[in-house]
Amino acid sequence: MKGLKFIITGVLFGIIMAKSEAISWYRIQEMFRFDSFHMYGIIGTAVALGLLSVFLIKKFHIRDYRGDEITFQDKDKTWKRYIFGGSIFGLGWALTGACPGPMFVNVGYGYWTMLIVIFGALLGTYVYGLVQKKLPH
Repeated sequence: MKGLKFIITGVLFGIIMAKSEAISWYRIQEMFRFDSFHMYGIIGTAVALGLLSVFLIKKFHIRDYRGDEITFQDKDKTWKRYIFGGSIFGLGWALTGACPGPMFVNVGYGYWTMLIVIFGALLGTYVYGLVQKKLPH
């Protein structure tokens, strides 16, 4: 029962993703072809909400659900790794039509082929874990 609030949050996230059409392969392809503003509006809203949330967390010293202080680490100034990682992420997103959150929502919607995408994402994460120490961080 301790994890019930996380399950409810996940279900609500899935409903929001589905109703906003953020899980739609066609909407994602429209975004990558610059045919529609729909996905850019969703992403822009998420970025603005994230900025506001971080500002409020820092200003009011908000704590996490266990009562621990939320801290933020300074980002590394090396931008090349962000370009490389973002390009890989974007390529996967464009090819599969889904980023990590919507992959699971699509399975819940009955798009069973997304299980292949989830398997690939998990495999990629596992391989990254194996070679992580050899990569330039």
